[in-house]
Parts: sequence; structure tokens; C-alpha cells
Amino acid sequence: MLLEEQRFLHEDLERLEQGISDRIGEEPKQIRDRLARDHQIAEFLDRISSQSAKLLEIYRDADGSRSREIQQIGAGDPMDEFYKQLADIKSFHARYPNEPVENLERAYRPKKDADEASQPSVVDTMFTGEESFGRFFDLQTCHELYLNLPNAKRLTYVQYLDLFDNFALGAAGLKRSEKITEQYFAYVRHLAQDLERFMRKTRPLENVDKVLSEFDKKFEEDWENDKVPEWNSEESSATLAKPSASEGTWCEACEKAFTNENVYKNHLSGKKHVRAENERKKKEQEESSGATISAKGAASSIRVKEKAIAEREYRIKRLASAMSTERSDTRVNVERKQGMTDRERRQEIDNVFSASISAAQVAEAEEGEEGDDDDKIYNPLKLPLAWDGKPIPFWLYKLHGLGVEFACEICGNFVYMGRRAFDKHFNEARHIHGLKCLGITNTALFRDIIHIDEALRLWEKIQKDRRKDKVEDGSVIQMEDAEGNVMPEKVYYDLQKQGLL
Repeated sequence: MLLEEQRFLHEDLERLEQGISDRIGEEPKQIRDRLARDHQIAEFLDRISSQSAKLLEIYRDADGSRSREIQQIGAGDPMDEFYKQLADIKSFHARYPNEPVENLERAYRPKKDADEASQPSVVDTMFTGEESFGRFFDLQTCHELYLNLPNAKRLTYVQYLDLFDNFALGAAGLKRSEKITEQYFAYVRHLAQDLERFMRKTRPLENVDKVLSEFDKKFEEDWENDKVPEWNSEESSATLAKPSASEGTWCEACEKAFTNENVYKNHLSGKKHVRAENERKKKEQEESSGATISAKGAASSIRVKEKAIAEREYRIKRLASAMSTERSDTRVNVERKQGMTDRERRQEIDNVFSASISAAQVAEAEEGEEGDDDDKIYNPLKLPLAWDGKPIPFWLYKLHGLGVEFACEICGNFVYMGRRAFDKHFNEARHIHGLKCLGITNTALFRDIIHIDEALRLWEKIQKDRRKDKVEDGSVIQMEDAEGNVMPEKVYYDLQKQGLL
């Protein structure tokens, strides 16, 4: 039966390749269907690897069982061996009459029927509602962990989305001495794991393990060369050697901090300080070697903790950089949802879950009626389409007043839907062309005028005002007084009436 298993493995590999080919040939419009397709392809690729490994083991024939089976078939009558195996198969099915038979053609066939497409897939349980099938981050838990850190800045969720990968002191980061704690290490580890899981879920066809190994390799090189920002070894030793500036001036002999500089200087001349200084020097001479080893051990232990934290921070930065598009989309989505009511949020989530099912049902109905394979969008209310090709929500349609009609007589009684489109059309080519057909050249003065008679009356008034203000050089009469001064006629008579000539 080893040859039958070999034949089955070859058939399984061919069915898997055909299933992958059928899925790659179609590009789903919904992100849920596209992720479900990619995860199915990833499962098929894993099964191809495992089945190929089994097939290679059969061909290697380490124990010689395949060779013996071939020799057994070729040595005697092939029909005898055939009937013997047939009897074994009948005997097996007689003992297990309800044993199901695996149908490879049906197992790897794409699900196109509405009933099959409506069944929940692995993608439905993989993402949270906030992630919206891999379009946005869901870092609410990480934000709460960050807010619970000691001395952490009080950042809103929108601010946190901008600064979660910025570990500098001036941004959302903490001091270096405040990071070497178990609580902070748990925070950065949880954040790195969330970003890594999100990348694996949204990019199933990519080799995420290879990407992470490259991140680790680059970090090790920078760490060995002491090039990791904010984690230099010199700064670490300086941090261990001296207390922080907030503690004041430190006296190593008396092991005491002084906040006032003058008090510290007076303390140096005291008998207590001199006696403590002599004892400290004596103790250093006796235990210089042991103290050196102990200090190196403490520094080494802290350096190991710093490396573990720095590695998580480095991975967070690289993962956030690799998923910058999802990060910016998340920020926009959070700001948009802050202006929505709870009912609108629930309705939007329901629309996302039911969009792919409705699209499959509509496509099946259109195929049955018209026999057309082109996907059509189900839009009974005739709503405008958004950037993703889907109708906009009805609440947004009402909010922007897209159901209000504005007709423009100058544009040939063209109807504009919504105030925004109506205000925008005054600068468009159709309206400007209509004004020029009426003989109007200065179109900037005719905004909000939609009737032809109003536009003609306004243009006639503008023309009259221009003709009234226009002064022709030949129409001015020049007058000359007795002294030979030349002036306009009106000025001459005005001066004459005043007796100035």
C-alpha cells in the first residue's frame, strides 16, 4: 500500500497547486475576503511543504519497503496482487462502513456559493472589532499599560498612536534609570508581541520570521558596536557611578547628599568627614580587588537588562515603520469615531461584517438572472460611492445634505446634489462656459447667481458703470486763463465763479 500512499500524495500536491491557482486568479474587493483567501493560500503552502516532506521520505526508501513492494508486484502475477489489495480494501470497508472518504477536489475548491460564503471563516475570529479585519491597530491595552507606568506622560489615545515608538526622553519616553524595571519590560514586551501578531495576521503570505530575524541581526550588530540610540555603555556606567542631579551634591565618604553647596563645603573641613575619609581610603586599599569584581558584576547584570529592553524597543520601532500605512489609517479612524455616536459605531461594525455576505448573495442572483460574471454593488438607495467603491453610510449622506437638489439655469438646468457640490461648481468648466456663452467675461463677480436673467441684468449694470467712469481723452475741453494756465473747462468755470481768475 506504500505505492498507493505515494500516488495519493502526488494527487494531493496537484490539487493544492490547483486550489492556489484558482484563488490567485481572483482579487476580492472586500478586505475580509482577501485576508481569508491569503490565509487559505498560506495553509495550502504549509500543507504542500509537509506533504512534500512525506513524499521525499518515501522516495528515499530508507528501510527498503518501497523497493520490496515494487519487487513483489513485478515478481508474480500483477492481477493476483491487485485482487489481494482489493480484498483488503473491501474487508476494511466492511468493518468500517461509515468511514468518510476524503474528496480532495471539493476540499480545495473555492467557495463561491452564498451559503458557503456566509459560513464564518478563520478571519472572523482572528481580529477584534477595532482592528476591522486588519485595517487598523488595536493598542488600547498597550495604552493602558503605558498610562500605569510610573512617571509616564498623560497621553490621549490619539497622541499615543503618534508616539508609542518614540522612546526618547523628550517625547513619550521615560528616563533611562526608570526603564530598568519589570513593569516597563512587561509593557514593551506586550507592545512588541501585539505588533508582531498583527503583522502575521495581516500578511500571511510573507515570511515574518525572516523579517524578525533580520531585525534581531541588525540590533546585535548595533549593540556590539555600541550604536543603539539612548543605550550607550558610557551613559550606563555614568548612571551607576553617580546619583541623579535631583539628590544634590554627594559625599562618598559620609554617604550623604547635600542640597546646599555651602553646607557641603563647610562639611569637608569637619572632623567627622576627615575621619570617614581616612576610613574609606583604608577600606579601598584593603578591598580594592574585591570591590572591582563586585562593581563589574553589578554593571554586567544591569547591562543585560538594558539589552533586553533595548531589543524590544528596537523591534517596536522597526515594526511600526514597516506598518506605517496601518498606523496613519488608525489615527484617522480614531479621530473619525470620536465624532460618532454609539449607535453609529455599532451600525458601522454590522455593515462591515455583512458587506461580504451581501456582495456574495447579490453576485449569485445576478449570475442566475443575467449570467454576468461582473460584480455589482448592492445600492438600492442610490447613495454616492466612497473611495473604496462602496456606498457611503446613510448617516453621512444625510449629514452632508446630499439628498438636497440644487439646479443651475446657467449650466443648462443641471442638478447638483448637496450644498458642497453646488458651491464647488461655480469654479468648474461647465458654469464658466455657460457665462461666456452669455457674453460675460468676468466670471468672478457672478458667484451664487444661477438664473440667466439675473446674470444679464448684473452684467448690463456693470457695463453701464464702466462706461460712466470711463473718460475719453478727446471729450475734455481745455481752457486757458489770462496768465496762460491751461485747465479743464469745469475747473475753469469753478474758479471763475469764485472770482479767482
